[in-house]
Amino acid sequence: MKTIFKVFLLFLMFTSYTFAQENKPETYKKRVLETAEVDFLTSYYTQDGNNASVTGGIGDEHLTDFTPTVVVSVPLNDDDVLTVDAGFSAYSSASSSNLNPFNFGGEGENNSQSVPSNITGSPWLASSGASKSDIWANLNADYSHSSDDRNTIWNADVSFASEFDYTSIGFGGGLTKLFNDKNTTLGLSTKIYLDTWKPRYPIELDWYSAVNGNLNAGLLRNVPILDELGNAIDRSGNSTPVWNPNNYEGITDKSRNSYSISFSFSQILSKNAQFSLFFDVVKQQGWLSNPMQRVYFSDVANYYIGNANSIPNYTSRSNKDVFQLADDIERMPSSRLKFPIGMTFNYYLNETFVLRAYYRYYTDDWGIKSHTASIELPIKISSKFTLYPSYRYYNQTAADYFAPYEQNLSTSDYYTSDYDLSKFNANQYGFGVGYTDIFTKWHIWKLGLKSIDLKYNNYKRNTGLKANIISAGFNFTMD
Repeated sequence: MKTIFKVFLLFLMFTSYTFAQENKPETYKKRVLETAEVDFLTSYYTQDGNNASVTGGIGDEHLTDFTPTVVVSVPLNDDDVLTVDAGFSAYSSASSSNLNPFNFGGEGENNSQSVPSNITGSPWLASSGASKSDIWANLNADYSHSSDDRNTIWNADVSFASEFDYTSIGFGGGLTKLFNDKNTTLGLSTKIYLDTWKPRYPIELDWYSAVNGNLNAGLLRNVPILDELGNAIDRSGNSTPVWNPNNYEGITDKSRNSYSISFSFSQILSKNAQFSLFFDVVKQQGWLSNPMQRVYFSDVANYYIGNANSIPNYTSRSNKDVFQLADDIERMPSSRLKFPIGMTFNYYLNETFVLRAYYRYYTDDWGIKSHTASIELPIKISSKFTLYPSYRYYNQTAADYFAPYEQNLSTSDYYTSDYDLSKFNANQYGFGVGYTDIFTKWHIWKLGLKSIDLKYNNYKRNTGLKANIISAGFNFTMD
């Protein structure tokens, strides 16, 4: 990372020098932002699928998420703007709920209690446990300053986010330089996120760890543990093998830090065409696995709690009452280096149509390579209304450490069954409607409505995951 920050410092020195050379007298200086603006943004997301990572690569992936955000931009003077955005994400997840699929007990429970012997669970049913829903909250503040000639802009930002199993503190800054009568733009920015896990583990591994692997003690002491044939095991291990997740241990390094630097270049090619390039370098360090996600090994015997008759149908949605005990949690390398590079091209066809095209290539040292391509064709149907049909295609290779349910090996150093790290392709179709009124004739209190954007996107992966996203944005200016 030292090399990255040396490049950033050299860029700062260069732009500071060129800024000092541009000491041209100004007879009039337009404000960067004429008046305060307020954006109300919201989205609703819902998905369904069959490859829940919390239950080891199979199971119900149904999830809903509602995310309202408020963004306030305030001009402090002619040159400086302060932008603050705050929001939260309220979600409900069938997958996360199965951190504890048994609807009994929890982390830190008194192990002198007794669990009912007839408890059941299923990766295909949402549990009523505490992890079934949560709220993620975030707050960001950005300060930007523009030079008198508006050819140099720098900014600094800070952020904070929190969820039930992690907190994140971020800060960063950037520098943008305009050349060639503002036809050419060069940008450089950096971000640092310092995250801390508050780890939550699959409940059966919590129980196992609390009694140091003694199956005759603790919350599971009276619960039948079944083998693959549905027979209750001998807990002493004298006559049959016992469930023994040897690889499991809790995490000790609870940090997850990310460092990134981004380069961008934009060029106006003609009165109708604009082209841009971007390149990022992202370095992550710390505990990069998710301690909630189970892994099942192909070279280890399987053990269950629940109805023995449902074991043969374990991977089917018809299974309502048996749950497989985890062999371990996801384990990944403690570092990751990412390299996304991409481009955009915008072309003004005529007063009705504009073409917006996007492409990104991504690679990292975990073995993932991906391609993203999208196209949007805004159609201006009147002075105030614009339609936004769009299409996005994505594909990626699998991470080196991914294997589906029951296909990882206990002898591997790293393993996951998270289908976000699998090989897949996806298609997304979208449509939006935009309303713009530069005269802000419609008011709420002292806020004049400047624009409204409504969008719908339908997303499908070839792995079976399906999602729908509805989003809305309202932009107001302060009188």
